[in-house]
Amino acid sequence: MVSQKVVITNPTGLHLRPAGNLCKVAMNYKSHITFSYGDNTANAKSVLSVLGACIKCGDELTFKCDGPDEEEAMEALVKAIETGLGE
Repeated sequence: MVSQKVVITNPTGLHLRPAGNLCKVAMNYKSHITFSYGDNTANAKSVLSVLGACIKCGDELTFKCDGPDEEEAMEALVKAIETGLGE
């Protein structure tokens, strides 16, 4: 399992479009991918789970990837977040 902290830089946080883009990236991998924020944990492959976390700009998330392609999944997720998730 690998984990990494990432700060959300999207001005409007993870609303529907960036949440959907995050899920699209996560679904390309077989690994189990979650993120935690505060006391909550969300499934990065579920749009409803991501939206339910109510992530805002500046929030720090801890992503965890566990599976056969965990390294590649983490790299892709971090890159997607750092480039704004299509915003």
